[in-house]
Amino acid sequence: MSDVPRPFVTCIVIFWNAERFLAEAIESVRAQTYDAWELVLVDDGSDDGSTAIARRYAASDPGRIRYCEHPGHENRGMSAARNLGIREARGTYVAFLDADDVWLPEKLAAQVAVLEAHPEAAMVYGRTLIWHGWTGRPEDAARDFTYDLGVPPDTLVEPPALFFVLLENKVQTPTTCNAMLRRDVVDTLGGFDVRFRGMYEDQVLFAKVELAHPVYVGGACWARYRQHPNSASTAAERGDYHVTRRPFVGWLARYVEEHGFARDPRIRDAVRREWWRCHYPRLHRLIPGVAR
Repeated sequence: MSDVPRPFVTCIVIFWNAERFLAEAIESVRAQTYDAWELVLVDDGSDDGSTAIARRYAASDPGRIRYCEHPGHENRGMSAARNLGIREARGTYVAFLDADDVWLPEKLAAQVAVLEAHPEAAMVYGRTLIWHGWTGRPEDAARDFTYDLGVPPDTLVEPPALFFVLLENKVQTPTTCNAMLRRDVVDTLGGFDVRFRGMYEDQVLFAKVELAHPVYVGGACWARYRQHPNSASTAAERGDYHVTRRPFVGWLARYVEEHGFARDPRIRDAVRREWWRCHYPRLHRLIPGVAR
């Protein structure tokens, strides 16, 4: 059966001024035990050495690794960069990796096996290591952890159950580094919303998937999410959580109305509560039922 084609995975790494970590991310793709992959490196207008790093990798393995960029080497934000990678993709499945994170070697093999065994699943994700120990210091490694999944591990979850988990934002939900999606589902849902240049751009896509499709939640850890001061999530944590979250929740309120999901009172009420929590956090704490 060795002549039977294996499902092809497109790995998409977007980067902007990521010279410090980019090579390590690329090497974690090359180290995968599953070999039916291509790698698309999307340059979002870098002006450091990461452009040269990506071009060097593409030149060294042109059959598997491709470099692409926006016209004029523009910076258009994370959603536009991911969409460019999707347009370049030739795979049945797509998997995203940010330039400062890494995959564990079994990631692609395990996730392809899940999606092949569960053709109804639009996406698979698992645990992500919150990775402080990349520094090599024992005291940082002691801070590494994974979040609870919020659902039983190794389970196919019907919609919209995971949408509520995503909205509550208290346990492990899909991240770009721990998920794999069917390319045709991503295309049908319109990919990433370019209005979200940075924060919550991934949650927009994952919310659309979880509202409409079954998703498989694995119990294994497949990725390491590097914690460092220059990451987008760390920058957001330094700001006001509710203010940062408002554009996503506002988009979500419009999306569920426009696509008919608000006819489900569970979805309508959950989004309404989150809208109130983001806009009036103190009032919401004082009167938890104010949005009902």
